[in-house]
Amino acid sequence: MIYKPGDYLVSINDFAAFDIRVGKIVEVGVVEGSRKLYALKVDLGELGTKSIAAGIKNIYTAEQLTGKTVVVIANLEPKSLGSFVSEGMVLAAESADGKVVLLKPDEELPPGSRIR
Repeated sequence: MIYKPGDYLVSINDFAAFDIRVGKIVEVGVVEGSRKLYALKVDLGELGTKSIAAGIKNIYTAEQLTGKTVVVIANLEPKSLGSFVSEGMVLAAESADGKVVLLKPDEELPPGSRIR
């Protein structure tokens, strides 16, 4: 997508408000009542382990996700999804043909490493 004059652009200060971290998925469960959502436990190092809902159940198996390194927005306001409270967001990219892949650093980094 090419941005044109009048499109909404964020300032560097807006972007700096996001706390983006490397996380390691340590547990994968289900969000009750949802066919699309996994309930992930993600190790974020010094920030502890956060519960994060991810709509990737039709893309990845629990076995594929367990132990996977991912990129997380760690400071999102918690969101209740039924009885589950999601405390962040796992980032993914989507191709033009609809393929979704999780983002990850190109080298191994410890959980909690800050992305800037």
